[in-house]
Amino acid sequence: MPKNLLLLLVLCTCVVSLSAQTAQTPAPDDYNSIFKVVKWRSIGPFRGGRSNAGTGVVGDPKTYYMGTTGGGLWKTEDMGISWRNVSDGFFKTGSVGAIAVSESDPNVVFVGTGEHAVRGVMTHEGDGVYKSTDAGKTWKRVGLELTQHISRIIIHPKDPNIVWVAAQGALYSHSQQRGVFKSVDGGATWKNVLFVDDKTGASELSLDANNPRILYAAMWEHGRLPWKVISGGPGSGLYKSTDSGETWDRLKEGLPEEMGNMSIAVSRSNP
Repeated sequence: MPKNLLLLLVLCTCVVSLSAQTAQTPAPDDYNSIFKVVKWRSIGPFRGGRSNAGTGVVGDPKTYYMGTTGGGLWKTEDMGISWRNVSDGFFKTGSVGAIAVSESDPNVVFVGTGEHAVRGVMTHEGDGVYKSTDAGKTWKRVGLELTQHISRIIIHPKDPNIVWVAAQGALYSHSQQRGVFKSVDGGATWKNVLFVDDKTGASELSLDANNPRILYAAMWEHGRLPWKVISGGPGSGLYKSTDSGETWDRLKEGLPEEMGNMSIAVSRSNP
């Protein structure tokens, strides 16, 4: 076969092959096509119970913590292939509402007890905040025992000793132990920096990771009576702090007059 004809056949084959590959390869940002073949599956733990608290570890894509409403705190270090309970023997309650792992020191983990998703049947209370300094191997309770239901914990991105806790407070009665609490000594002492009234607790808390002086808190007036769940009221509102949570201003512009349970999150890439 003449060399020119052979070269032409090779070039044609390459062009056809390249065209086929081009037609089958989705655009780099076409995530629907990329993940179309991926299916959700349960990875356990199968005896953990309901969960409304979970977090990963910055810089470690294999490690995650999950808090259940009755089964305590669980940890995986292999992307969920296997889980182990790390709270048994340390926690006095099995209900977990919030988890936070320090970005600057992942050995420091704070857990708030008491599920925060109020239900029409049963909602279990907790007994405060627990802290680990060895990535969940051992735990110590560090206060806020009377808050009963904790919805969110935030640790300063550069200082694991500065911590904020959003406490919903008692569900079945009025209580002063609710709102946003702050510690600057790793949980040894706490200061109630945002309190509205004895019926209103903090249901959400979010930090501007690029400027930790800025925080947002969602306050929720709520309660539970034998015949109904109370959600919303004059105490509910959205608050902002620009001095690391020491003082707060209620936000009103552009928001509805009547509010209930709210969530809020600050984008890390564009705060």
